[in-house]
Amino acid sequence: MVSASESGRRLDQALAALLPQHSRSRLQAWVRGGLVAIDGEIEREAKRKLRGGECLAITEPVATGDGPELPEDIPLDIVFEDATLLVINKPAGLVVHPGNGNRSGTLLNALLHHAPGIEAIPRAGIVHRLDKDTSGLLVVAKTLAAQTALVRQLQARTVRRIYMALAAGGIKGSGSVEAAIGRHPVQRVKMAVVPENRGGKPAKTHFRVIESFAQCALLECSLETGRTHQIRVHLASIGHPLVGDPVYGRAKANLPDFSRQALHAARLGLRHPLSGEAVQWEIPLPPDFAALLTKLRRG
Repeated sequence: MVSASESGRRLDQALAALLPQHSRSRLQAWVRGGLVAIDGEIEREAKRKLRGGECLAITEPVATGDGPELPEDIPLDIVFEDATLLVINKPAGLVVHPGNGNRSGTLLNALLHHAPGIEAIPRAGIVHRLDKDTSGLLVVAKTLAAQTALVRQLQARTVRRIYMALAAGGIKGSGSVEAAIGRHPVQRVKMAVVPENRGGKPAKTHFRVIESFAQCALLECSLETGRTHQIRVHLASIGHPLVGDPVYGRAKANLPDFSRQALHAARLGLRHPLSGEAVQWEIPLPPDFAALLTKLRRG
């Protein structure tokens, strides 16, 4: 029952007050999905204003995804694990979440096998993603409370994510790219810099040069936001696409040959959802990326 003090508040705001264990974005998704009823009638508008006195009914989902994902015995490179969190070193080539053409063999399938209890958490506890051919650190929540806490940290932009990237062209010093990102207006499988008034979402990437080579540079990139393909799109938009990027890169004979985009999530820092302690993990470059740098250093 909605109290009189909630009069005038939006539905999603009232739900957030009643169910603080869930993030606002999750509650909004439930409303859009027809899982919330007001006085017996399904309501799909999260912005609806309440008058007070309404009876809210919520059907809480328990499925992990859009289809019947099954546990699969896929090896995981586990960097850290406790009762709350799981930090994975994801190899290049591993898809994070099932989708069209990838209904099995994903990180989600592996998580369901490794930690069966995670099936009760939306998306099996996955709170952020790495592209299929991006390697590196990815955190997974093992409890609903941990997932909510991590989502809130991501929304507050307090999760620190540091990537190593090999970008084409002569780059000096450091810089930032602040440009909204959205679906490409023509090539729908791609993302692009798109104005916010045309559907783009705010995005900001910082970078600094770690090492320079003849036709490319090793960069350390940090994210303030986490848009799809953000680093790849932002660097390409300023004329420095990632070496090996098959989507946003460019074919040039004088660039090193690499079978994937040269991008690795090297460091991850956040507040532990249970203890509140600041924690951080760091992993080295994978063998293929390290070998590429060795080749470049030899000239």
